[in-house]
Amino acid sequence: MDMQTGMDATMEEEYAYQSNLLQEFTHISNIDKAWIFKSDSSLSSQGMFCISQPNLLENKRRNFILSSTIFKESNSSVNFQWAPFPIEMSGVSIIVPSPSGLKLLVIRNPENEGPSHFEIWSSSHIEKEFHIPQSVHGSVYTDGWFEGISWNLGETCIAYIAEEPSPVKPTFNCVGYKKGAFSDNDCGSWKGQGYWEDDWGETYAGKRQPSLFVININSGEVQMVKGIDKSLSVGQVVWAPSTHGSEKYLVFVGWPTTTRKLGMKYCSNRASSLYAVKAPYHDSRTFETGPLRSNTGKMHALNLTQSISSALFPRFSPDGKFIVFLSARSSVDSGVHLATNSLHRIDWPIDGKIDQFLKIFDIIPVVMCAEDGCFPGLYCTTIHSSPWLSDGRTMILSSIWHSSQVLLSVNVLSGTISRISPADSNFSWNLLLLDENNITAVSSSPVDFPQIKYGMFIEKAAGSSAWSWSSIPSPIFKCSEKVTSLLSSLEFGIIKIPVKDAAVDSLAKGAGQAYEAIFVSSKTKKNDACDPLIVVLHGGPHDVSLSTFSNPLAFLSSIGFSLLIVNYRGSLGFGEEVLQSLPGKVGSQDVNDVLSAVDYVINLGLANPSKITVTGLSHGGFLTTHLIGQAPEKFVAAAAMNPVCNLALMIGTTDIPDWCFVEAQGTNARNKFSKAPAAEDLALFYSKSPISHVSKVKTPTLFLLGAEDLRVPIPDGLQYARALKEKGVEVKIIMFPNDVHALKRPQSEFECFLNIGVWFKKFCK
Repeated sequence: MDMQTGMDATMEEEYAYQSNLLQEFTHISNIDKAWIFKSDSSLSSQGMFCISQPNLLENKRRNFILSSTIFKESNSSVNFQWAPFPIEMSGVSIIVPSPSGLKLLVIRNPENEGPSHFEIWSSSHIEKEFHIPQSVHGSVYTDGWFEGISWNLGETCIAYIAEEPSPVKPTFNCVGYKKGAFSDNDCGSWKGQGYWEDDWGETYAGKRQPSLFVININSGEVQMVKGIDKSLSVGQVVWAPSTHGSEKYLVFVGWPTTTRKLGMKYCSNRASSLYAVKAPYHDSRTFETGPLRSNTGKMHALNLTQSISSALFPRFSPDGKFIVFLSARSSVDSGVHLATNSLHRIDWPIDGKIDQFLKIFDIIPVVMCAEDGCFPGLYCTTIHSSPWLSDGRTMILSSIWHSSQVLLSVNVLSGTISRISPADSNFSWNLLLLDENNITAVSSSPVDFPQIKYGMFIEKAAGSSAWSWSSIPSPIFKCSEKVTSLLSSLEFGIIKIPVKDAAVDSLAKGAGQAYEAIFVSSKTKKNDACDPLIVVLHGGPHDVSLSTFSNPLAFLSSIGFSLLIVNYRGSLGFGEEVLQSLPGKVGSQDVNDVLSAVDYVINLGLANPSKITVTGLSHGGFLTTHLIGQAPEKFVAAAAMNPVCNLALMIGTTDIPDWCFVEAQGTNARNKFSKAPAAEDLALFYSKSPISHVSKVKTPTLFLLGAEDLRVPIPDGLQYARALKEKGVEVKIIMFPNDVHALKRPQSEFECFLNIGVWFKKFCK
């Protein structure tokens, strides 16, 4: 035994082999965003693709820009001519092109308490550079949720979201409190801590107040937009098109807070509204602000969506005649952290007179239960910044449809919905960019590398239409011949699992329908020689595992495991009835669904019952630790990443105590978190938790824990792991001292899946 690594020679050899292979999967790049720029020729345009790749040595992601000239051939085909090499954007937090495409905003957030850097690029050089000190605002939000960066049409001003300046902290010296400003050069003084304030929880540690600012790029002057109540945290700002006269408005999302901020990341169940405020503007004389005024003359922002509990991702139509937004009202109203979305429209007043009584039109309602093959409801994580086809009324959305992501065409005036990505495959599709009636997207599967697809809108006779899709060769998703060969030996399918609930006749129709699992396996293995099986469980629980390419899961498939990726009832993409069937039944309904899925593939001869393992993150870890307690003979090994093991412990430390009540007690308990849990609450939490079954566990279990996790703080997993150790179960714990809940930092994700692969191999010989 090697005393340094704790591994014998055989284990160390396996560790080295898997490590080398995982590195090859890790190097595969990803496209994060893309933009299209018009050229002088009607037959060509310029595409700019933002690419990211893990940098294991520096433990961060590298960001690149790769350009391509897109030629539209006369025979309705298209040709992408890629630049020979990508260009690294070192230290860049976000880039945002101007409406004309002639300017580019580049923001660099400080890694310490330094100023934020704003750069305005032209096609040949940096035109302007501004350093915004911490006394004006903190870091700019570029996280995809509070994030909102919007140019005005004249390209003279940019609205954005940044952290409001921190309150001044008290200063002390040798005689006590010191009046006046603190100087960093004053070695005889120190800053006190000041008062503690709530932040927005997981991944937002220290983020208290996202606020709205506008910078004038001619002068560099920055103003915080006035008229916004201090109780609002703001985000997702868009600059409204010019309306009547010179008046211009900003539309943003506001989240009210009262006594406590709850965790925002992965949580759409936070009430929000759209607001309009008069924007700062610039002319030759002044740079001033003038928010909307009430009848009393008081300046304020107007709530445009008072009649609906949630409004997100506002997008103006190209002609400025209406604004479309996503709503997570079914999530807000029920308390579940994610649920079925709806889509809405507000007609923007042509006279520029904005008030809070604008009518809200429903475009896509919440789908409760869909028939087989029919649209299951809208499940969007965002709306593309430029989602419109050339008619100005048709949006393209990426949405979850059962176990896949698809592209939808939505006419926002008629409400007509069409699935435009091919329906004859189980691949997942993600929208990259639109160019009039042409779409660039990415398509992939669990065993197929991402591939760029180009879609053309084809009009047919009698008013019908269709989409023609072609594959675009790209240098972005290149990988080694070894990885290509390994993946070519794999296949996948989506399996429907019938519900075995004894009370199925009394369930809502949607809750009684079959759920799904994605099955990945070798093409060559026969029934009598099945590969070991890894059961993969998503978190949430109201999330979904998609039929998309995942570097770490593809790695596990390539080292000799079949994968059963279960979308148990309560997952997104199957309708609201089945999603809402899970709250109050966690630890039973979801556990039984997973066990039924495992038995289903065993009965089909697709899995060896003596070589089954299980893994999951968060609620997936909750299920993992429940399964090894409720079915102690079923699994030969387990790996739990930041698992929920004891709800009675979690309730006092998590940033989302409401989640504990809703999932354990049902949606009627969504507001009970505001009071200290009663003894009966704690008893119920315990009974619903994996810790209540710990005495039965025999399965060797690997724990992977992030020490900075605010969602499921580490005592939750450590308590369970220590209990297993005390009863003699083989346990291994790996702690990541600087990681939060998702364990997504490059080195952490690498070590997680390397150790999972080696751990499972050890027990599946």
